[in-house]
Amino acid sequence: MLKYIIKRLLMLIPVLLGVSIMVFAIMHLFTADPTASILGDYATKDQIDNLRQQLGLNQPLYVQYWDFLKALSHGDLGTSIITQTPIAKDIAVKFPATIELAFTAIIIASVVGITLGILSAINQNKLWDHISMVISLIGISMPTFWLGLLLIIFFAVQLHVLPVSGRIQIGMEPQNITGFYLLDSLITGNMNSFVDALKHIILPSLALSAYSTSVISRMTRSAMIEVLNKEYIRTAKAKGILDKSIIIKHAFRNALIPVVTVIGLQLGGLLGGAVLTETIFAWPGIGSYTIDAILKSDYPVVQSTVILLASTFVIVNLIVDLLYAYLDPRIKYM
Repeated sequence: MLKYIIKRLLMLIPVLLGVSIMVFAIMHLFTADPTASILGDYATKDQIDNLRQQLGLNQPLYVQYWDFLKALSHGDLGTSIITQTPIAKDIAVKFPATIELAFTAIIIASVVGITLGILSAINQNKLWDHISMVISLIGISMPTFWLGLLLIIFFAVQLHVLPVSGRIQIGMEPQNITGFYLLDSLITGNMNSFVDALKHIILPSLALSAYSTSVISRMTRSAMIEVLNKEYIRTAKAKGILDKSIIIKHAFRNALIPVVTVIGLQLGGLLGGAVLTETIFAWPGIGSYTIDAILKSDYPVVQSTVILLASTFVIVNLIVDLLYAYLDPRIKYM
């Protein structure tokens, strides 16, 4: 298994190289000059030229890209052109917020999606199956930003029960231990911060989890129906084993591999695809950080965050692949 892990990690190198080339080319060829964001609309040509020279933007693109790769190989993500702060420092603050949001969303999606999928499978072509599939279809079809706005209007504007934006109320931040507000609040026993952080994360996590819930429920239903038609399930029923035991111990466990695959893919997507959700709910994570950098043509920030998210996606999928061996001992890695 160690050989397999090393092989997969080595495969990460060409993937990240390709991603970095694409992002670098797109940012430099199709975005505005960042000096305009720094100096403003009334800057003179001499001021612009001097700033471009200071930032190294007057060098050929291949030189800029090579400098970026050299710095990255030493673990240096660079410095923001706009704020002049180390990118690694900003990511260390913002990435935990994205991870916390993504994991909360995937937990909701997994619990609800698997439950709906199992209930649909054991009630195939019945009323509950049709209701569940209609709910899944709505979840897949509804854009995240639209669902987010609906949640804000209903729970924040109309009912006034949940906050509309942010990660926690100002002044209630828990002691920083892990960077995850919910976990840090529990570790320090600060229940007021925990409750407030929980209220803030509910709406964005619900909006973010809708699509994943639908995908997981449909995959669970499909996998469960296939397994329930297997001969060993009919044999278990003939032996008089309780239906609950058949569904949980026999059918669901054997249907887990495709479900786990989908959950892993969705988690990777949530870690890198929470851009709209973070923007709508003013969630201070990597998604909103990247969008702000794109709008300001902050090349180093965009390059670093995209590479980080690509690495996270690949690593999550590697972990999912390794889970296969635990779920099915017959699977061997070479």
